[in-house]
Amino acid sequence: MKAAIHRRYGPPEVLSIEEVPLPSVGRRDVRVRVHASTVTSGDARIRGMRAAAIFRLPVRIAFGLLGPRQPIPGMEFAGEVEAVGADVTRFRPGQAVFGITLRGANAEYLTIRETAAIVPTPPSLTHAEAAAVPFGALSALAFLRDVARLVPGERVLVLGAAGGVGVFAVQVAKHLGAHVTGLCSAANADLVHSLGADAVLDRQAGPGGAVAGAYDVLLDTTDGTRFAEWRPLLAPRGRHVFLSFGPREMLQMAWTSWGRGPRVLCGFAANDPDELARVAGMLAAGVLRPVIGARYRLDDIVKAHREVDSGRKRGSAVICLSDPP
Repeated sequence: MKAAIHRRYGPPEVLSIEEVPLPSVGRRDVRVRVHASTVTSGDARIRGMRAAAIFRLPVRIAFGLLGPRQPIPGMEFAGEVEAVGADVTRFRPGQAVFGITLRGANAEYLTIRETAAIVPTPPSLTHAEAAAVPFGALSALAFLRDVARLVPGERVLVLGAAGGVGVFAVQVAKHLGAHVTGLCSAANADLVHSLGADAVLDRQAGPGGAVAGAYDVLLDTTDGTRFAEWRPLLAPRGRHVFLSFGPREMLQMAWTSWGRGPRVLCGFAANDPDELARVAGMLAAGVLRPVIGARYRLDDIVKAHREVDSGRKRGSAVICLSDPP
């Protein structure tokens, strides 16, 4: 099978396309013929081994000290079940599925445990649309519902509202009953409005373009803010939520937890199969819709990573493995 490969960490050019053996199927495994996958900001960070200094060694231990332990990148996937192990009961060959894993999705086939984050694809979605969902939707749901503890009627400012996580954050916040303002480039304002945002601000204006004290939650999906600079925008008990963070934000989270003013919050989103099933239900009900900003062939994996590295990605960068992009 064809797969994207990188055996060392570095820029997009470390990636190449190679022929590799078809992954085997264990007794509890599902082998998926991948029709579509993506390149996420998480994929780009792992490829370049970009992490805060405090996390660099743990991340290398997890993924490979000198080079990737699993050389095939890619987290999100959608496709068709091609084979199942003898003990698999939840899936059958020919079934359309989508899901998320740590590595291995940028290939023609992927093997994943039956109990991992893989669920049936809602009939209304194409493979490309389904592949564009898990990373952004799971992150938005976890950080708004569980980390920020958003409640109906609160006011949310989503930074990077047109990005892979931001497009879902706008929709999830509206579903949770919030008043939502999206911050993005002027070119993406119509998109963010169409996702349900009540207001859209031009990111070029920075914090000076928003009303002081207006927001209960500021969700930074881009790693582009600092608490000291954006704090004036928060309400007295507002929360500045970071998806990507380092020692500074961890210290700020500790000391702001003792005061009465705005707080810093950090957290993680897990690849939870129950949560992904919940997301699938929201997709089927029309509560969420994916946004595909660009489509690439597997041979264009380097180009897709360059787009993600540019910080200008709109929605998801989808890799089409079976259908023309």
